[in-house]
Amino acid sequence: MADAKREIERKYESDDSGLPDLTGVAGVAAVLDKGLIELDATYYDTADERLAAAAITLRRRTGGADAGWHLKFPVAPGVRDEIQAPLSDTVPGEIAALLRSRVRDAELIPLVRLRSARDVRHLVDADGTLLAEASVDAVTAERLTGKGRAAQWTEIEVELADGGDPAFLDQVEKRLRRAGVRPSASPSKLARALEQTTGRRRKAKPRRPVTAGDHVLAYLRVQRDALVELDPAVRRDLPDSVHRMRVATRRARSTLRTFRAVLDPVVTDPVAAELKWLAGELGVHRDREVLAERLTTALAALPPDLVTGPVPERLTTWANAQHGGASSHLNGVLDSRRHLTLLDTLDRLLADPPLGKAAAKRPERVLARAVHKDLAKLSGLIGHALDLPPGPERDLALHEARKKAKRTRYAAEAATPALGARARSLTRSMKSLTTLLGDHQDSVMARRTLRELSAVAHAAGESSFTYGVLYGREEVRAATAEAQLPDLWREIVPEASG
Repeated sequence: MADAKREIERKYESDDSGLPDLTGVAGVAAVLDKGLIELDATYYDTADERLAAAAITLRRRTGGADAGWHLKFPVAPGVRDEIQAPLSDTVPGEIAALLRSRVRDAELIPLVRLRSARDVRHLVDADGTLLAEASVDAVTAERLTGKGRAAQWTEIEVELADGGDPAFLDQVEKRLRRAGVRPSASPSKLARALEQTTGRRRKAKPRRPVTAGDHVLAYLRVQRDALVELDPAVRRDLPDSVHRMRVATRRARSTLRTFRAVLDPVVTDPVAAELKWLAGELGVHRDREVLAERLTTALAALPPDLVTGPVPERLTTWANAQHGGASSHLNGVLDSRRHLTLLDTLDRLLADPPLGKAAAKRPERVLARAVHKDLAKLSGLIGHALDLPPGPERDLALHEARKKAKRTRYAAEAATPALGARARSLTRSMKSLTTLLGDHQDSVMARRTLRELSAVAHAAGESSFTYGVLYGREEVRAATAEAQLPDLWREIVPEASG
């Protein structure tokens, strides 16, 4: 199995004069010479360098204590998540899976070879605990494809010890700067190697959106990028990753559904249908995750004398079973030809968009008209739901209103760069509304689950009393949300129509 760690490091330019004296850095009791290490790394990418474009690095490295395959995802400047796998001749399957959303059917090929002579120092405190590793790397880069040339440079690298305080690197940097050392202009060795072995220039920033079509496509592009970027996080089961990917899917679908005057629905409707499918698959995992957290929290809040029978154990078993099954199913969805085809389709749509007549017009009127159309439909759904008596029909009507409120929120988000404060205000209002309606829908689902758990417990001869208590509390939460809705909607409507 691959191992994962958070890598926090900083790189600096070096003039071959070696590492400045770091013994005066606050907290450093000694600088230990760990000798010279010879490292040999081959970096892999697709022929069109998709990984490099996303600042992702994949290498096979020998030498040093961590020889093997290393996959690094950017988290923040100087911070990367590193996935390690044992040395092998080909890319390990678990590593390849984390790259599938980007690589798809393309082949991973050797791109650059980097050989480094690394002079290592350990910065330790008075107890001998490692604070950071500082090294001077003499690097030789060789381009393995095309007609690239070789390149050489020397750099200083300071990597924080596992679990260390990132503020310590600030102290090291102060000392390095006083010694005339400056941060590297390249975020990684690979980025510098690609620059120096090909003579390429950094890509220019994309132009600012001007037309209605520009704004819609810019928002859609952000969602496509999120789907691709979140794929590895979902596979690694990182917190909130499924939720964020589902939201990106919904945002993309809502964009295609709302701005039909901008993008030809004959072309985009089938894409929207596939996005709905993906959101549904992600929802199986996410909805169960939310339910498990809601019920666990509610149970923990009960006084001990209201908990009869093995309710915590049964709830934990149910939650773990749901989570494990959902994770396995979701990985299958992400590996499926249907999902990869959807990503390819989104790429083609953005590269050659099916623009409608309104796409070339100024965005203010076009986007505002689409947003107000969604808002009008939402108003009708809210009114219909409030006219119904409490019960299953109202629950369903409020759920439909919630979905439309989300679509209106995403439309306002897409229009914000063009419409400014009005769209931002509507986005905030829709967020408040969807939060209220979301709590109501979660209560509906929680009560359904409690009925099922109660029936299983009863069949096993256990008391169902606690499930009834939790059910009653969920009824109160739902009734409270319904009572708050009219006042909240009255606050929103004048603001939204202004």
